[in-house]
Amino acid sequence: MSKNAMVSRVESDRVLVLERIFDAPRDLVFKMFKDPNHLKRWWGPRGWELPICNVDFRPGGVWHYCMKCVDQNLGEYYGMESWGKSIYKEIIEPEKIVYIDFFSDAEGNSNDAMPSTDITLEFIDLGEKTKLINRAEYASAESLKTVMDMGMLQGITETWDRLEEALKQIQ
Repeated sequence: MSKNAMVSRVESDRVLVLERIFDAPRDLVFKMFKDPNHLKRWWGPRGWELPICNVDFRPGGVWHYCMKCVDQNLGEYYGMESWGKSIYKEIIEPEKIVYIDFFSDAEGNSNDAMPSTDITLEFIDLGEKTKLINRAEYASAESLKTVMDMGMLQGITETWDRLEEALKQIQ
């Protein structure tokens, strides 16, 4: 566990805010979210890889990816694939990324049975450190509850732990 623990809070009944300080300069933390080669190193919970990661990093561009469970210790999840798609709405480098996040299939069709999320990532410059604020807005309280019940908070915690480790490796 990193000494820079993630802090989470629910605002209203359908907005989840996550914050964490990373031991890396803002430009580098931002780059980790835009470069597919970097994303492949850390995106997803422990035991999952990103064998497919296509990024068109511009407003209106799409990020389409596949997470695959490669850890046999994760039992029923081993071998499972989870596809996601994001559409970038606003990018202010290196300060902010705004996008809509969907569950999808291999062709990039959105899975309407699962909630989509409006995400705003803010990268706050703290000198040699960066505070990352992830604001996720769901269509309803039920949608937020659905993803929380799926273990999303643990998944993001592990994902951000992997981001911290990847940042240490490349600095």
